[in-house]
Amino acid sequence: MSSSNTSSSNTSTSNTQFDAIVIGSGITGGWAAKELTEKGLNVLMLERGSMVEHGKDYKTEHIPPWKIPFRGKPLRELYKEEYPVQSTIYAFDETTRHFFTNDKKNPYINDKEFLWYRADVVGGKSLLWGRQVYRWSDLDFEANKKDGHGIDWPIRYKDLAPWYSYVEKFIGVSGQAENLPQLPDSEFLPPMDMNVMEKDLKGKLEAHYDDRKMTIGRVAVLTKPHNGRGQCHYCGPCQRGCSAGAYFSTQSSTLPAARKTNRLTLKSDCVVEGIDYDPQTKKASGVRVIDANTFEKTTYTSKLVFVCASTLASTQILLNSVSSSFPNGLANSSGVLGHYLMDHTFQTGAIGIFNHFGDKVAYGNRPNGIYIPRFRNLKGQDEGADFVRGYGFQGSAMRAGWESLSGFVPGFGADFKHALRKPGPWMMYISGFGECLPYHSNRMNLVSSKKDRFGIPQVSFDFKWGENEENMRADISQQAQEMLKAVGGVMVNPFGGGSVGGEAIHEMGTARMGNDPTESVLNRWNQAHDVKNLFVTDGSCMTSSSCVNPSLTYMALTARAVDYAVKQLANGYI
Repeated sequence: MSSSNTSSSNTSTSNTQFDAIVIGSGITGGWAAKELTEKGLNVLMLERGSMVEHGKDYKTEHIPPWKIPFRGKPLRELYKEEYPVQSTIYAFDETTRHFFTNDKKNPYINDKEFLWYRADVVGGKSLLWGRQVYRWSDLDFEANKKDGHGIDWPIRYKDLAPWYSYVEKFIGVSGQAENLPQLPDSEFLPPMDMNVMEKDLKGKLEAHYDDRKMTIGRVAVLTKPHNGRGQCHYCGPCQRGCSAGAYFSTQSSTLPAARKTNRLTLKSDCVVEGIDYDPQTKKASGVRVIDANTFEKTTYTSKLVFVCASTLASTQILLNSVSSSFPNGLANSSGVLGHYLMDHTFQTGAIGIFNHFGDKVAYGNRPNGIYIPRFRNLKGQDEGADFVRGYGFQGSAMRAGWESLSGFVPGFGADFKHALRKPGPWMMYISGFGECLPYHSNRMNLVSSKKDRFGIPQVSFDFKWGENEENMRADISQQAQEMLKAVGGVMVNPFGGGSVGGEAIHEMGTARMGNDPTESVLNRWNQAHDVKNLFVTDGSCMTSSSCVNPSLTYMALTARAVDYAVKQLANGYI
């Protein structure tokens, strides 16, 4: 393995035996590496993407607009040919393209049915995510059992609550305590401030509805110095990288902690082909890796394997890890591996114009918005709701800028340009994130006849929204319009004619947890039922999807799983 592919601590790069291997360096991989090394294990972290070092490799972080190639506008032919999926995400432009996977070089099948957004660097999507972090409640953990959709979660809120606190105290979560049973409060740093319009609309909304609350978003961005990281100074846009470390990423937070132990070996440009299985010990016996540059193959061994490559990549690895013991994928005696794929419904809501506060503007690039927690079907089924479960709203208020005004302001020439120098009216948008039920028919699988450049079968998707999700989307649109009108909005218009799976970038569920090994891949500790030294802690472990952003739950599950795994290892049970 060449040194250019490797960032190591005190472990020789020629060594192939470790106490633990972590596959993936994103949000959960970083947490697994931190926890395992801090508990005394020598850890190998494998990442298929290229190296990105904190700060020095954020090459476009503060580049001014006039220096951005083509002012950041899409290079139509390049994007169409090489980034047809990645270029549709909000975070993709000429300042971030170097973080993303090239779709042409890394193809998959059925991209019209499911959008697979992928980073191609150390840190993964922790460099690009929206940083919204919300706890689940027992409304979420008990939903499957109560309404009969999916299998019961093997855990409840009380099992995860201390781990939520543990994670939050480390990463730093800015937010406002609201004492809502459907949205438990976190360990908060000071909240970010709403702008003048949002404060006004919050008061009007809560005065008009007795079942709704508007709060500032709960976000993994620091509002004061924390754990050696600097506070946010609202410079944005965050997805270019944050050298101050104000937002949580692997680079700013968990990776430095793991490196500090001198027990971490990090290898980038390492594509995991599969995981070997020993039927005698009933354990994972090796991780097979392909060098992304030289195509050289190496097998690494360890006592523990944590699969944290992100939902779809992790499941691809497991499905490709076939043997006589597991001909349909590693730890797949249940046959459910790859099934029950979920995402949140997305891009449905409304926008309205407000004709007051014309003398006020908002300053800075606040990396956050407002949140309206779930209010539907909280105490049983609401009258008139033709769907189960619910949704929450995210959004923000802003003044229209020249980009949005240019299509409405009349005239041309100098007068037209001068007219665009003045800010337009205030606008408020709210967009719903709706829960997706777990359907066996929504799945990913591998197509052996179509392989990628590494010889690994490509992923194919079968995914569509059910009637419940479509009915929920209609309700999201209706409620969004009604709320904006109720608080004084004019020219209120809905948006969101359709939604494709994957758009919310909250994919989960393809290696679900459960008590019954015949119906699930993992037990209550994220440990594979069939392979006792194998743990999966990213989104693939999820048994249902809730309606809130899931990354905080992934982190808490990872820390909890590591604690259990290390104790089991020390006691000789693994």
